[in-house]
Amino acid sequence: MSTTGLPFDDIRELLANLPGPDADAAAAVRNRDAVLTKPPGSLGRLEEIAEWLAAWTGRPPAVNRPLVAVFAGNHGVTAQGVSPYPADVTAQMVANFAAGGAAINQICITHDLGLKVFDLALELPTADITQEAALDERSCAATMAFGMESIAGGTDLLCIGEMGIGNTTIAAAICHGLYGGSAADWTGPGTGAHGEALTRKIDAVERAVVLHKPHLGDPLELLRRLGGREVAAMAGAILAARMERIPVIIDGYVATAASAVLQAANPSALDHCVVGHVSAEPGHTMLVEKLGKKPLLSLGMRLGEGTGAALAAGIVKAAAQCHSGMATFEQAGVSDKD
Repeated sequence: MSTTGLPFDDIRELLANLPGPDADAAAAVRNRDAVLTKPPGSLGRLEEIAEWLAAWTGRPPAVNRPLVAVFAGNHGVTAQGVSPYPADVTAQMVANFAAGGAAINQICITHDLGLKVFDLALELPTADITQEAALDERSCAATMAFGMESIAGGTDLLCIGEMGIGNTTIAAAICHGLYGGSAADWTGPGTGAHGEALTRKIDAVERAVVLHKPHLGDPLELLRRLGGREVAAMAGAILAARMERIPVIIDGYVATAASAVLQAANPSALDHCVVGHVSAEPGHTMLVEKLGKKPLLSLGMRLGEGTGAALAAGIVKAAAQCHSGMATFEQAGVSDKD
């Protein structure tokens, strides 16, 4: 990756020099797991999650300061009639988050998770991706940097979510641009686009990818041309978490599309991440498969807001507690297998 003095240079440098997992911490988990009061492997993926936590934090599995970070942005592509809801709903829902009235608030209360909501210039939608690039390079890099700052103050488990009318159109365009196929393959109803609205949405995705096609070989160029502020900020937050050795739970279609840009730039970029759930949005199932991930939950959800990631955080917390709190056979006076 050459240094040109352009805004993306620092991002490219980080992506080229990602820290890896702590093999010793992971081995310590496997060793302790072998003597806990249970048959080997009987906790299934909970055992894998405990090892994953240790590998990326470099310490015994624990979740002490979990954080749900929700990024909100507006999109010029809504002018194409891709959503049944007006763009004003984004700001209205951000106010609802602040008042404690959204689903994500209730899930955070249930699982004792911190919540931060970031308003990304909602009064200034990105450009319409069917007409021009969503962002220029400087703005996109600055928004990624803003997302990187979201972990300031400390966390040991980051859940990534979003809010933005029109952003499933953005996610579909990113996936179509990254992986090909047809626009219809990647485009679903989102917040309820059916019939003519869904046709308009598919058409917008197709036109956007055709317009920007000469530039889509570079994942960061793809991000700035087809993405949005909340998407860029989520990508920045995931990257910052990697540099700080913080495990990440990714939410639904839009959040996963943001993460896919990073994996396209470096195939190991999401090794510190799990996908919290597979949403009811059809493209999300295909995307998760492309990333080689196995979601923790499948509940037919498609709300966004980080809700799937936050629910999955409860499972991650349980995995850490089982590993750290269970007695060994010796401690409990229980006979191990012969």
